Amino acid sequence: MSLTELTATSRVTVFPLETLTLAYTTQSSDERGLGDIGLVAVVDVLSEGEELWRLARSLGGRNSDADRARWILTQANRARVVAAYTDLPRTTWTAYIRRRIDLDVLFANHDTLLTGRISLPTSSRGA
Repeated sequence: MSLTELTATSRVTVFPLETLTLAYTTQSSDERGLGDIGLVAVVDVLSEGEELWRLARSLGGRNSDADRARWILTQANRARVVAAYTDLPRTTWTAYIRRRIDLDVLFANHDTLLTGRISLPTSSRGA
């Protein structure tokens, strides 16, 4: 499966989850800027993001991709809300998208989840 590259500047929350360092940001599907697309990606140059899905399966105990996607979004949203982790208000990043899951209903203000690997500026990688 090929990776889709996406580069943008936005607020990024970097947080640990088990053995992974993850980054969460949002994108908008149109000019309204609603942030309806959630991007949760592994911060590791050797990753393609599948470790996150394995973690969702083992810890989240979910059976379907949509259930696992909601679990992933819950973890990312939790990390942002508690504000205990690295919050980068305006960071330029590049993500290599491995999976896109379109949810059947809005969840945590997202109807789409993108996952994969993300590259952040070196000074902002610590969680």
